[in-house]
Amino acid sequence: MRWTGLIRIAAVLFSLGTTWLFVQTYFNTSWKVVSLRSWLGSDPDPPKTQPLRTKCGNQKSCPESSFAFKVISGAANVVGPSMCFENTIIMSGVKNNIGRGLNIALVNGTNGQLMKTGVFDMYSGDIKLLLDFLKAIQSGTIVIVASYDDPATKLNDEARKLFTSLGSSHASKLAFRDNWNFVGAKGLKNESPFEQHLKNEAAKNKYDGWPEVLEMEGCIPKKMD
Repeated sequence: MRWTGLIRIAAVLFSLGTTWLFVQTYFNTSWKVVSLRSWLGSDPDPPKTQPLRTKCGNQKSCPESSFAFKVISGAANVVGPSMCFENTIIMSGVKNNIGRGLNIALVNGTNGQLMKTGVFDMYSGDIKLLLDFLKAIQSGTIVIVASYDDPATKLNDEARKLFTSLGSSHASKLAFRDNWNFVGAKGLKNESPFEQHLKNEAAKNKYDGWPEVLEMEGCIPKKMD
């Protein structure tokens, strides 16, 4: 009986040892099973087609002659806006460079380099700061705007006209707690095709006192030297 017990113990240990060896041989370090066909020397399974990755996660890719962008407005007075340009987040809460009012990024229209960002409180801030910022924009500069909370209480006629000169068709009617996304440029001769405006209307607002979030994406043609 004693020998029988020892033989059984040896058999169990042998079985555990061979099982461990099998696991180490046919499983990689991430515990991914090797397919039967590769084990037998057959061709491995063909790789699955990966979805096309676009810049900024946009629905469509942009041609080489343009820049990809995505702008998301703020959500009420809770979640701030974000901006992506050529697959790089240039303004967001994570980057800690956004705030209540108008969030603006200036980008070189030729090479796509970020030049400057600014946040302007349009509820209790100084409108002169926004005016000075807009007046200093150089020709050929792409201007990206996203609203958060309230974009318009301090917005005067001069500031509205400056935005209109950048290609905006909605700056003149922007009002208290409206949502607004806009992409224009200094020197643009026509109205920009990249603009969204959602009015603050109690009967239609998604949030209590604010309209729903706006999200806009597209391709901006590069400025040729």
